[in-house]
Amino acid sequence: MKVGVLSDIHSNEVALEAVLADADDAEAFVCAGDVVGYNPWPAECVAVVRERGIPTVMGNHDRAVATGTAFRFNSMAKAGVEHARQRLSEDQRGWLAALPDERREFDGRVKVVHGHPNDPDHYTHPEEFSADLLGDEDVLILGHTHVQHHEVYDEGIVMNPGSVGQPRDGDPRAAYAVLDLDDLTVEQRRVEYDVEEVQEAVEEVGLPSRIASRLSDGR
Repeated sequence: MKVGVLSDIHSNEVALEAVLADADDAEAFVCAGDVVGYNPWPAECVAVVRERGIPTVMGNHDRAVATGTAFRFNSMAKAGVEHARQRLSEDQRGWLAALPDERREFDGRVKVVHGHPNDPDHYTHPEEFSADLLGDEDVLILGHTHVQHHEVYDEGIVMNPGSVGQPRDGDPRAAYAVLDLDDLTVEQRRVEYDVEEVQEAVEEVGLPSRIASRLSDGR
């Protein structure tokens, strides 16, 4: 089975739709959190994830929007959270609030968290990847850093698919991955999307200009 692995969509509907169109060989999807935040389309992204029934964990931006809990946010992040609170329906905020910090999928073979198995808000960068992060699962999926990376160990795979909506690894293309559960391999993928359309929408809704400009740099 091929599983499309998403994370850190961050209200970027244009990037999300490009990724989903590219991932036409995926038989299922999972999402490692932060459906909302930063970009202009939080309600639309929540709707897509819900309509597709994609198993999702709670990211720090999801939590902030749903519950008002702060997380060391800078001005861009705060603006994105406030924008999402205004745009989401009560039902959508309730969906975010009900997201778990951890999910086990595919008969327990895949564990999905946002930041770290022991701390959902910890940024687990590639240099911290190790087999010690794994429990009894075959694959551990992390998000939060917006940096695409994976490592294969004898004990299993640790992977971050990168960010769909706001990459931070120097590549502005939308990032995701395809996990093959049959042979336990990971294909990291990047997808072109209309960055200028998103940048124009950021300006139109009054979000900080830096949210738009960083999309061009993948930072």
